[in-house]
Amino acid sequence: MNKISFLIILICASLSANAWGPTGHRVTGWVAERHVNKRAKKHLERILGQESLAMAANWMDEIRSDSKYDYAEDWHWVTIPDGQTYQQTQKNSKGDVIEAIERLKASLKSGKLNLQQEREHLKMLVHLIGDIHQPLHVGHGHDRGGNDTKVTWFGSSSNLHRVWDSQMIDDTRLSYTELGASLELPDDNTIVTWQKTNVYDWAMESVSYRERIYNTGNGKLSYRYSYDNFHIIRLRLLQAGIRIAAVLNEIYG
Repeated sequence: MNKISFLIILICASLSANAWGPTGHRVTGWVAERHVNKRAKKHLERILGQESLAMAANWMDEIRSDSKYDYAEDWHWVTIPDGQTYQQTQKNSKGDVIEAIERLKASLKSGKLNLQQEREHLKMLVHLIGDIHQPLHVGHGHDRGGNDTKVTWFGSSSNLHRVWDSQMIDDTRLSYTELGASLELPDDNTIVTWQKTNVYDWAMESVSYRERIYNTGNGKLSYRYSYDNFHIIRLRLLQAGIRIAAVLNEIYG
């Protein structure tokens, strides 16, 4: 294998493991910015400067090409087999999305980080809360979160993970602000209910969609599959953004 072929394979492998894709992650940050309180906003301005949460939300995928951050590669996902809870699973010694969210929250609350560390931990936390709301980032352990489940998307070769990461979203042809603005906000009681949940609840919510997600028929996915499932993506993006805001308000507000 020549060097160019190896690089192409490496890039494709990296892309297939992302959650939501750039548009989806930006939507979660865009929603979060509309639900953080004034005190939290001041801290975000101190930490991020002029960078928005929408832009910061993708940073953890952007650094995957930097070997300095290889230690965080397994933080994007978690395996919870059918019929189990996270507490019952065998844990990944390199960490997982649940463990990482809890640890990053604690480190940001501690007040012991310098500005550079705080900025990186904040961006990671925002991204990973988005990741855990993408149902296939809570995998059953048999197909790398849908990456090994081959399907076609409107006739082109794909896999189930990619369909949920980005293809259903990208095919709307909406920008992240347009998609974010199109999400129908729930009433205040529902928002409070969502914000009272914890990271273990978020993971099990993702598990609850598993049977529906894998109902792919002959694997030739197009309009019908999107019609049947895109409302789940809209809901999970909205929940992720509102919960990102709740966590930031808890830390800084």
